[in-house]
Amino acid sequence: MTVRPPFGPLLRSLRQSARLTIEDLSHASGVSVRAIGDMERGVSQGPQRRTVQALADALGIDDEQRAELADAAKAGRPRTTAGPAAERSASPGLPRGLSDFVGRTAELELLAERARSASANGPTPVVVVHGAAGLGKTACAVRAAELLHERFPGGRLYVDLRGVDPEPMTTTEALRRLLLAVGLDARAIAEDEDERAGQLRAVLADRSCLVVLDNAADEAQVRPLLPARGAGMVIVTSRRTLAGLEGVTRVPLAPFSPEESAELLAALSDRAADESAAETAAETARVSDLCGRLPLALRIAGTRLASRPGWTMRHLAERLSDEDRRLANLVVGDVGVEAAFALSYVALPEPAKECFRRLALVPAVDFGVPITAVLIEADLYDAEDQLDELVELGLLQHEGADRYRFHDLIRLYANQRLDEDESAAARAATQRRMVDWLLATATSAGQWFERDDDAPPPGHGSLVPLTTPDKAKSWLQAEKDTWLAGLRLAASAGNDELVAGLGESMRWFAVSNPLWLDTWHDVFGLTWAAAARLSDPRRELWHRNRHVWAFLATHVSRTDAEWQAGAERAMEVYRLAEDLGAVREQADALCNAAEHWRHLHDDEQALRAFSRGRELAEAAGDERTVYWAGGGAALALDRLGRLDEAVAAYQGVLGYIAARPVSSAVARHSRVVALEGLAVALRHARRWQEAVQAAETGLSEAIEQDSAWTVNLYWSLGSAYAGLGVPAQARPHMTQAIAQAETQGAWAPSTFDRARAILAALDSEDDE
Repeated sequence: MTVRPPFGPLLRSLRQSARLTIEDLSHASGVSVRAIGDMERGVSQGPQRRTVQALADALGIDDEQRAELADAAKAGRPRTTAGPAAERSASPGLPRGLSDFVGRTAELELLAERARSASANGPTPVVVVHGAAGLGKTACAVRAAELLHERFPGGRLYVDLRGVDPEPMTTTEALRRLLLAVGLDARAIAEDEDERAGQLRAVLADRSCLVVLDNAADEAQVRPLLPARGAGMVIVTSRRTLAGLEGVTRVPLAPFSPEESAELLAALSDRAADESAAETAAETARVSDLCGRLPLALRIAGTRLASRPGWTMRHLAERLSDEDRRLANLVVGDVGVEAAFALSYVALPEPAKECFRRLALVPAVDFGVPITAVLIEADLYDAEDQLDELVELGLLQHEGADRYRFHDLIRLYANQRLDEDESAAARAATQRRMVDWLLATATSAGQWFERDDDAPPPGHGSLVPLTTPDKAKSWLQAEKDTWLAGLRLAASAGNDELVAGLGESMRWFAVSNPLWLDTWHDVFGLTWAAAARLSDPRRELWHRNRHVWAFLATHVSRTDAEWQAGAERAMEVYRLAEDLGAVREQADALCNAAEHWRHLHDDEQALRAFSRGRELAEAAGDERTVYWAGGGAALALDRLGRLDEAVAAYQGVLGYIAARPVSSAVARHSRVVALEGLAVALRHARRWQEAVQAAETGLSEAIEQDSAWTVNLYWSLGSAYAGLGVPAQARPHMTQAIAQAETQGAWAPSTFDRARAILAALDSEDDE
């Protein structure tokens, strides 16, 4: 016998074969987008004959396909009509619970605590269990009802309010069902909704019942169903928070923990016989992560594995590894993750749908309101409203006060909706608008650290108030992953002017944030390539210099050969700059070479290069590089043991900064670096009190700037106090230095060893 496919999958297959989106088919057939979506998801399994005919005409299918579509629709229509007995049997009763229920220990305990608080003379406890699709809200509520049955001798009532259906159950109908369930004769049930609500409150006030109102649409649907007083309890589940309900306890559900995820997968299917215990644990963790630790996804994955004896956990992980097919693989029977998400999506108004799918373009884990406004071409207030709508329905999660993020599987669904519901041209235009805004904003923020005055750079007020250097720095740090990804997208699209311009705005911000590891190497690698394509040799040299500098800022252990190669690259740039007569670029290149020679312990050559670099920078009027070269020369003198000269050189840099400040941002950072170097040189000269003064001044300014140099200044201050013989002052500063360095990854292992040795010596002095 030939098995016909259900109507929904058949319709989707025919639509995709015709290369139509749901919107295209809706426009051509006159059938609404929501109705078509319901059909394809199986919510509506047997549409009427006229609807099927309209769809077939729009699809342009042949007679055989028309007949197949009509037969599938007919098969999906109900064959019987419920009479009074069937209607009575549809009255509330708990659905089947899960025999392999896992987790939710804290949530169930909270529900039990609220149950214990119920009293005949007090208000009836109401608990709202809420969260995104697939988190197991119904399972949690039913489990609680099973565990609490002895506390509620009046019975347990259950109604599925069908809150995510195209037409949720009316409150009037829910009241009727509950009143029938508590034994009221159908003829005694009032017609008016308010009167029915009063009847239910009167019954529940005298009976200790546990009522589960599952899958609520909104507050208005639920509010008339809630008893006022009595020894019962109500558990409401909803994808929404139902924030408008007063006097209720809210229990948000989150994805499972790794341990709970592994427990559920193990309960559903044991593959320990096929793989080693360690391998099974590793692959189980991998499957859990690929499922986003979403209970529904985990249950589907485990069930699929259990039904396929030839599979191992590794087979399952490999299937789920393909992002393009992951949602398709998370289906078993008539249950699927995608279908669960789709019910939330279709419930959204169109602006929120557009916001949801376009957020899939954000190239970072979390995001804020401004980038959302750019994606949907709205103001900040409208964007925030759309984000709140998505959070309310569980399609987004709050990340801190003003940031948001997708669950991993919901992001995949959003991306799928974007591909299906918007044209390629529309997607490209939206992404281009986002990337242009990201790079323009990052460039404007970076320019705060390049300016010769304290006035905001042009364009600083576009959605993000970059009105101070601190605000610019905060945005660059918070959005680092996003604008860096945007830079990569712009580079791959060949937007060379925008890419190069960003790099040119970032020089001094990069210098003041050297702990971003490989970030700057990536940034200036991309900007150098872009500048090279712009056919401006001098501009290309500038970017090559920054890329060579970025090699220094990655904090990766290098071999002598790598440092030597870096010095040679710097000198190659120097020679090219010399040929072009580019004095500023020559100065930069010599300072880069000097830094590499310093790492090679060739301090004499480093001193010569820094000194010549300073001369060239002064000739070019480049005060910023004067600061760099002056400090580098002072450090080389210190390392050569010429301590009085080193102290004088650092003091000269500080005097130069005070006399000829370029901008507050550059000058403040350069002062901190020079003060740290001065404190070190004074320590080496055993001028302890002066070292303390320099380090304290530098530390105060570094803390004010949230500077990466804070850790070294704590080290210098601790060491200086140790030299003075004041361990009570030395110890907290050295301890703080070690703690910050561990957090930032700022020190080489040998530096940690030295710091800990000093701390141990201080502790031993106390013991004596």
